[in-house]
Amino acid sequence: MSGFGIRIEGLRKRYGEGDTAVEALKDVNMTVAPGEVVGLVGPSGSGKSTLLKCLGAVIEPTAGRMTLGQETIYDNRWLIPDLRALRRDRIGFIFQAPYLIPFLDVTDNVALLPMLAGQPDKLARQRARELLDALDVGHRAAAEPSQLSGGEQQRVAIARALANQPPVILADEPTAPLDSERALGVMRILNRMAQQYQTAIIVVTHDEKIIPTFKRIYHIRDGRTYEEAGEGRPL
Repeated sequence: MSGFGIRIEGLRKRYGEGDTAVEALKDVNMTVAPGEVVGLVGPSGSGKSTLLKCLGAVIEPTAGRMTLGQETIYDNRWLIPDLRALRRDRIGFIFQAPYLIPFLDVTDNVALLPMLAGQPDKLARQRARELLDALDVGHRAAAEPSQLSGGEQQRVAIARALANQPPVILADEPTAPLDSERALGVMRILNRMAQQYQTAIIVVTHDEKIIPTFKRIYHIRDGRTYEEAGEGRPL
């Protein structure tokens, strides 16, 4: 994939009108290259969640421009007619909790999105098993989520986010419930997967354990973004 994984220009989001209006995002500018993992940090109420919801096509911005891969998806209005398909096929989500479907085994948890997108079941499960092997949980492919450890569940959640080979993954506090060793393990996996699949990954975090691992960090304060170089500490 050439071009930007993610490019955001002058993004704004206003809630309400008139005297009661709140500018949650005032001027957000970001770029994340294919194969790059970037941190997004900021205090509560700074606009992190709003930005993630805009990027994930969950809410509509007020103004600005967003590009995923080679295609502009928003330019003062949505340019994509089917936002549900956009979220399903082109954006991977990783949350603080894995949110695995309890009555599906590990393979089908990962294969479900490709199957919903129309991929034949056999190919979707083959892709799922390849990802699970790459994430060192292939031996748990037939297990139910309740049989997995917390770290294993998060690896399955990462495999699920990669299942449709999206150009973008949005990770919201993916290491918050994990101890230092497992948190750094998740960051190693995210960096390896980003490079292997040329996926652009944004990690929203308050986790001081992983902040030194980022080569680039965006701070968001009062609805505006500020870029700084990170330590890029080896994993």
